[in-house]
Amino acid sequence: VAAVFAGKADCPHYAKAELLADYLQANLPDFRVHNITQRPDKWEQWLHDICERNGWEHRWSPIIWRELLDRGGKGLLLGGVNDFLEHAQQYYGITSMMLSEEMLDIAEENLQAHIEIEKEEEEIKSLIKPLQIWITRASAPICYQLIPLLANGDVFGMTTEISIHLLDTDQFKEVLCGIVMEAEDMAFPLLCSISQHSEIDEAFIQADIVIVLDDVLLNYEVQSLEDCIREVSEICQVYAPLIEKNAKSEVKVISSGKTFVNLKAMMIMTYGPSIKPENVIAVATSWESAAKAMLARKLNMNTAGVKDVIVWGNIAGHNYIDLSHAKLHGYDSAIWGPANFSRPLLNMIYDSEWIHSELLSAQSSLSSRVCHSVGMLAAHAVATVLRYWYHGSPPGEIVSVGILTEGQFCIPEGIVFSMPVRFQNGSWEVVTELEIKGTTQEVLGRLAHELVQEKLVALKEIEEMHPYGADEITS
Repeated sequence: VAAVFAGKADCPHYAKAELLADYLQANLPDFRVHNITQRPDKWEQWLHDICERNGWEHRWSPIIWRELLDRGGKGLLLGGVNDFLEHAQQYYGITSMMLSEEMLDIAEENLQAHIEIEKEEEEIKSLIKPLQIWITRASAPICYQLIPLLANGDVFGMTTEISIHLLDTDQFKEVLCGIVMEAEDMAFPLLCSISQHSEIDEAFIQADIVIVLDDVLLNYEVQSLEDCIREVSEICQVYAPLIEKNAKSEVKVISSGKTFVNLKAMMIMTYGPSIKPENVIAVATSWESAAKAMLARKLNMNTAGVKDVIVWGNIAGHNYIDLSHAKLHGYDSAIWGPANFSRPLLNMIYDSEWIHSELLSAQSSLSSRVCHSVGMLAAHAVATVLRYWYHGSPPGEIVSVGILTEGQFCIPEGIVFSMPVRFQNGSWEVVTELEIKGTTQEVLGRLAHELVQEKLVALKEIEEMHPYGADEITS
């Protein structure tokens, strides 16, 4: 027999039933007891829920039932303390002679023990501090693809738990609700919680990571470039102060999406001056990955063997795919070497026309593939950058991300520009030792000029929106 005894922790009748049950368990080989105590202020709701779930009628403490799960059925309600005493007398010939004073003493001990157990459980929970990840414009397809990558342990490690917060407007409430339910149903062991939010004032509370996915619709027949930049500025003008106010001081901000990725990172830093600039980056890995895949197909080899492709400039605008430092590992040719042996990529591809038409031109196949991806590629890019940020990039390899410039490679200071970096020990450093050819330097100059002009337009919009506080915002 398996019996469950539940009651208010300070209930003397529960204490009397519990003591008799413990005696029966100690003296009867087939009698098993499971005790459940509840704090007095939570008892009524708990009792209501358990009775409603099982179709029982019971209104006092304790409640006692027999478990019949081994027969495939629900529990069999015995009743309260008097019902159990009668049951024990009838079936086992045993009754309780406990006095009222003893019942009260044990009830008081039960309450103190229950409070101590709850305190210990809370202390254990407080030691588990999941990473708080906020995702803006969470209705975007990339978010749906990103959540499993973040929650399966590959990004932050198999010992790091996470909580995901999805932020979007009320218009997409049902979409977010569907995402939340599906993520919960997948039962990721490291996903402590996932929630949806539409109240902007509550955004980014205790955030460790903020992933900005907001895009603007590019339709220059309807709106000008200045209108698009104004829209980006307005979005970041809302987010940045809230990140400063609500997020943790070391919060990492990632800008991703298909439009104005560099500008979003720039505006987050502009409107959030206390956010550390080194903690704000724009993701260029989509372009890098897609370029590597196209090169691998051209060379009939595994994509993983293509290394050190660099994406320079404006990630979602005019950028430059630099192959001058790219290497091939494991390429099937007449020359072989150890596992770390590599060969310059440009020595293996002689078709310069293909490189220009497929990779470098604005209308290239690469541009089409990245811009028309449905979310999987961009989600993988964000997850990859986060993994590198927390655990380091592969030794010796180059990763392209958009960062705030400090004059590296003769690029003007103060713009977000995609360039080669390495991640190590939770931070990144620019790979400044690369030799840049004259032709590449000219291209970088043109790309920088475009981003400088974009920044000037954005700052002009700030001045128009804040005519009296522009100097303070942009300083």
